[in-house]
Amino acid sequence: MANLQSNFLGIKSPNPFWLASAPPTDKKINVIRAFEAGWGGVVWKTLGSQVKNVSSRYSALNYNGRKAVGFNNIELISDRPLEVNLKEIREVLKLFPDRAMIISLMADNDRKSWHEMVKKSQDTGAHGLELNFGCPHGMVERGMGAAVGQDPDIAKMVVEWVMEVATIPVITKLTPNVHSAVPGGLAAIEGGTNGLSLINTIQSVTGIDLDTLVPNPNVGGQSVFGGYCGPAVKPIALKMLTTLAQEERIRNIPISGIGGITTWKDAVEFMLLGASNVQVCTAAMISGFKIITDLCDGMSNWMDEKGYKSIDDFVGLSVPKITRWEELDINFHIVAKIDQDKCIHCGLCYISCEDTSHQSIDIERGNPYNTYTIKEEECVGCNLCKIVCPVNDCITMVEQRKGDEYLNWIEYEKRGLPLNDH
Repeated sequence: MANLQSNFLGIKSPNPFWLASAPPTDKKINVIRAFEAGWGGVVWKTLGSQVKNVSSRYSALNYNGRKAVGFNNIELISDRPLEVNLKEIREVLKLFPDRAMIISLMADNDRKSWHEMVKKSQDTGAHGLELNFGCPHGMVERGMGAAVGQDPDIAKMVVEWVMEVATIPVITKLTPNVHSAVPGGLAAIEGGTNGLSLINTIQSVTGIDLDTLVPNPNVGGQSVFGGYCGPAVKPIALKMLTTLAQEERIRNIPISGIGGITTWKDAVEFMLLGASNVQVCTAAMISGFKIITDLCDGMSNWMDEKGYKSIDDFVGLSVPKITRWEELDINFHIVAKIDQDKCIHCGLCYISCEDTSHQSIDIERGNPYNTYTIKEEECVGCNLCKIVCPVNDCITMVEQRKGDEYLNWIEYEKRGLPLNDH
C-alpha cells in the first residue's frame, strides 16, 4: 500500500492534502469537521488587523452547463477577533495533535506589528506560519496582501522581520498577479523563508448581471475586482509552480501547491511539477469536506499502480519535461486517425478543421450520415479534432516522424534548412 504521509518542512501530516487559508478554515467547528473527515492539515484563515466584511461576497463562472468552473470572492481576512481565533487554534491542536496546523498571517506593514503577530501565533503551539503576500482585494488598498507580494524588496523586508522572531517554519504565499512569480519567490528566500506556497487568487470579474448591469458579486449596486480561483485557474497555477521548480535558486525550497485542485489527478499533477504537498479550497466549498476520501483513495491507487511507495518518489518528475520552445523536436510529427466504428458522425472535427484550422479532413456525404477521414498529407497534428470530438478515443494521434534524428529549431537554423521541409 502506498504511504501518503507528508513531511513538509518537518511538519508531519497523515496525507499531503491541506485546506487552504479561506472560509473553510475560519472557525474551530469547520476545522474539526475537516479533520474528522480526514484532511491532513489546515492553513487557518488569515489573521491580522480587525476588518469588516461585506455582503454579498462570492460569485462564480458557469460554463457549458457546469456550475462554478471558476469561483470569485471579495472576502477579506478573518473578521473574527484575534484572541478568539488563537483560542480556537489551541483547542483544535489538543484535539488533533497529528494534523498539520498552519496559521496564515497578514500584519500591518511595520516590524513591531509583524513581531507581535508572529509571537502570538506561534504561542498557540501551531506547527507553521504562512505569510499572506497574495490577497488581491481589500487589503491591497491598505498596502498589504498582493501589494507586498508584487514588490520583491518589500516582500524580502517583511520576511526578514518575521524571521527575526519566528521559531517555527515559515511559508511565504506568493501572488499570481505579477508577470512572474520567480522574483517574489527569490525575494522571500533571500529574506529567509523556509518554504513557498502558490498561487493565491487572481484579480477578476466573473460576469455582469444583464438586468441590473452590476458586476458580480453585487454589494448594494456596486462591485470590485475579486480573487479568482477554482478549476479555471489550475493551468495558470501549474505554470507558475513550474517556473519556481525550474529555478535553480529555488529548487531545494519546499513548495505547497494551490490553485484549482479538485481531484486526486489535479493533486498528482501539482506534485509532479514540484509541489511537495497541496492545498484545496474551492472544491471543498462546493462539494464539502468528504471529498478528502476520494482525494486520498485516488492518489493511493495511482501510486500503487505506478509502484510509488511514498509521495516523495514522484514529486518533481515532470519538471524536466517542460523545456523551451526552441528545444522541441521538429522531426516529431503526429497525424490524426478516426476510428470509424466509434464515430457518431457529428461532424465537429470536420467543421473545426475546415473553418479554423488546416482543412485536413475529407467529408463523404451520404445517407443516413456523412463519413469523415483524415488527409494524412495535410494533417499537422495540432490535436484540434481530438479535442472537439465528443467520443473518447474515437480520434487518436499516431506518430509519423519526419526524420530519424532529434532536430530542434536552433540546430535547424544553424543548418540553414528550408522552411518548407517541415
